Amino acid sequence: MKKKAPVLLTTIVALGMLSACSTGQGGQNQTGNSSSGAGKVTTIEFWAAPNPTQQAYWQELAKAYEATNDKVKINVSAIKESPTSEASIQSAIAAKSAPTISENINRGFAAQLSNSQALVPLDTLEGYNDIIQGRNMTKTIEPWKFADGHQYVLPIYSNPMLFGWRLDVLKELGYNEPPKTYSEVLEVTKKLKAKYGDKKFLWAKPDLADPTAWKRWFDFYMLYDAASNGNKFIEGDQFTGDEKAGTEVLTFVDNLRKENGLLSRQVTDPFENGTGIFTDVGPWTFTTWAEKYPNLKFNETYALSMPPVPDDVDPAQSKTFADTKGLVIYASATKEQQQAALDFIKWVYSDAKNDAKWFEQTNLPPARDDLSTNESFKAILDAKPQLKPYADNVPNAVPPMDNAKYNDLQTIIGEQAFNKVVKGEIAPTEGWAAMKSALEKALK
Repeated sequence: MKKKAPVLLTTIVALGMLSACSTGQGGQNQTGNSSSGAGKVTTIEFWAAPNPTQQAYWQELAKAYEATNDKVKINVSAIKESPTSEASIQSAIAAKSAPTISENINRGFAAQLSNSQALVPLDTLEGYNDIIQGRNMTKTIEPWKFADGHQYVLPIYSNPMLFGWRLDVLKELGYNEPPKTYSEVLEVTKKLKAKYGDKKFLWAKPDLADPTAWKRWFDFYMLYDAASNGNKFIEGDQFTGDEKAGTEVLTFVDNLRKENGLLSRQVTDPFENGTGIFTDVGPWTFTTWAEKYPNLKFNETYALSMPPVPDDVDPAQSKTFADTKGLVIYASATKEQQQAALDFIKWVYSDAKNDAKWFEQTNLPPARDDLSTNESFKAILDAKPQLKPYADNVPNAVPPMDNAKYNDLQTIIGEQAFNKVVKGEIAPTEGWAAMKSALEKALK
């Protein structure tokens, strides 16, 4: 999905603003016909992401399910973005008009909702394990487990964030594939600077010096997940960061800075225009490239790779950050509605063709362990080979932290360590220590 700054609400929106999300969407207080009695229909409200493609997808599947089960009615509508989807959900909860189920939930926001007991632990509902087994997502969903041992979100898609490399420039420097370790990346950087001087940089991206919370998902976390074998960094209200891995990441970035390999000032499309030869790339990027930069061709002018790793880490074991969101079921729904919602999701994911339809329509990789091997997805991956590395690495992607203050916490990472190292204002070990201290204080 597009990278947008997540909005972490600390107060519930005033009730006078609630009409935008309750009118016409039929919250739980409007489902008076919900019943488990003979001949009665259980009505569930499904809020889809505010994206026409996703809304159409869920509307189509809801109709198909209703054709197989006349005891369930599913109303699908888009989450209001007034002012944000998170705000609309919290407003609806306050007004007791929350839906039965919604998508578009990241793990940090789910932590905020679960802390206020607004969500049902999915693993407590009958049929949950059948979904995990039937969809073949046992490995993919493991890091989604919350600190209390429950699963509150079922991931729909999981984008294992990859790094793009300008393969055409690498070949000029004598390489036929992207480097995989820190020392190899530094070697490439030295050769790049020797050939091009200040005309090209390894990593040209203004976000490197920007403390905005969500930007750490696409630089620090990608490198950290790879260096630490997927250590969660923060679990619940505990800092669990791997000091060795974290200082190695910061030292790597500092070494790139010392080689003049970083450019953090504003440049228009630096990777696309060749100013930088290394950057994070999500699968949503390719549609734009096809329209604006047709010269960028997979395995010709650019290549994709998992994040580089420290020299003592096996590149084959590299992990990365998962740009990912999923489904939740709300505690305000009746027991009948909760079970009906789970049964609908179980039906959707019992057939891989439904995930294939999603993948084809959205380019967002379904959260499955078998995405790269299941025949249902072969035609899509054959037609779009640039999606294959994403499919391969879905099980190797780590979702965001399960802490309601994720926005504040990730800002600290940039302000105390990552941004300062990029600017040469602090030594890596000192940056790690300052960041850790600030995070532990914020977590109390």
